[in-house]
Amino acid sequence: MASPRENGVGLTGSRIADESRLEDEKAMLAQDPGGMLRATASAGAQVRESAALAAEANLQVLADEGRPRAVVVAGIGTAGLTGSILATVAGPRCPVPVIGHRSAGVPGWVGAADVVIAVSASGRSPEALAAADAAARRGARLVAIGNPDSELQAMAERARAPFIPVPRRAPARASLWGLAVPVLLAARALGLVKVNEADLAETAARLDADAERCRPGAEAFVNPAKSLALGLAGSVPIVWGSSPLATVAARRFADTLAANARYPVMAGALGEAGRGRVGLLDGPFGGLAESGRDIFADPGDEVESTRLRLVVLRDGGLNPEDDADEPVAVEERRAEAVQVLAERRGVRCDVLTAEGGSALERLASLTAVPDFASIYLALAHGLDPMAVPAINEMKELSNPMPEALQ
Repeated sequence: MASPRENGVGLTGSRIADESRLEDEKAMLAQDPGGMLRATASAGAQVRESAALAAEANLQVLADEGRPRAVVVAGIGTAGLTGSILATVAGPRCPVPVIGHRSAGVPGWVGAADVVIAVSASGRSPEALAAADAAARRGARLVAIGNPDSELQAMAERARAPFIPVPRRAPARASLWGLAVPVLLAARALGLVKVNEADLAETAARLDADAERCRPGAEAFVNPAKSLALGLAGSVPIVWGSSPLATVAARRFADTLAANARYPVMAGALGEAGRGRVGLLDGPFGGLAESGRDIFADPGDEVESTRLRLVVLRDGGLNPEDDADEPVAVEERRAEAVQVLAERRGVRCDVLTAEGGSALERLASLTAVPDFASIYLALAHGLDPMAVPAINEMKELSNPMPEALQ
């Protein structure tokens, strides 16, 4: 095992991933003192808890004034991703626009006819606080979601708006489902999405089952997250989603790979990639790098070279007759095509396929294993997946609390 090294800002780790680090459960847990594995395994429990908390909030007041002109989901990072999840679950038949807003305040057109959902895991992000303040001043209907006894809760109470208190027990990136479910239930109260209790229960069960499959004690050959992590080790990952739902999952994977494993990664929609970025498969990190590889050589004897690793997240849709943005058959042919292109060029490709009877469960099936994989990749490099000083330093340097909100 390569010995971890320390750099100038106190980070320890190794540039080369070591599979043996994933074989000792006790050593792995010691390398994860903040409990990112445990927090990620709580995803199913987050669904149940946040659904119960949302049921206790007075969301009916959102519906009393009828259907809004638009819904703005305001937040940043993982909180911001909840807006994409709502738009995806609502689908193309949603009767009003769902807008994700990832900067301070709200769009200039927001007014009394609209609904603003302000989301912050900590309850104190400047973006969510500014959005809640702007919504209250403009007379928009407001619902806030975040840590109890926080600035965001106080602001919601002053505006007499519903607040869903989601306790923060881990970093926001490990709290996706605790934040996303209340957003969906607020939209359900407005009549914009069809998410029933069975959908929530099945989604929670799916997340529980994937957490069991990806548990630290399971060896790599039966643990899909460890296997995916080791396949990505030393590569430049490219994650493409075949559908809007799969693309949300792809961007989520990119976020966790960057934050937990500190890997540079590109993610997006496969349809868009097919108009240009698929050309990366022919480049110096793709086919050109693979063309010089001796398939019979001992991996340890190969000249070290950074190569692409493609991850394709496939959805397939629930019903080919659904009114989707484009036919499911087109999405499926595109996914098959990119896999063939990768195979012809020798670029390794991992494929994850959605499972489940609802959009929410299918999304869960595409995020659970990648979430764990990002943590195992960090641990294989000897990194603590929770300790990311650069993130905290960036917040301190660029996001001071506005004086008016202190």
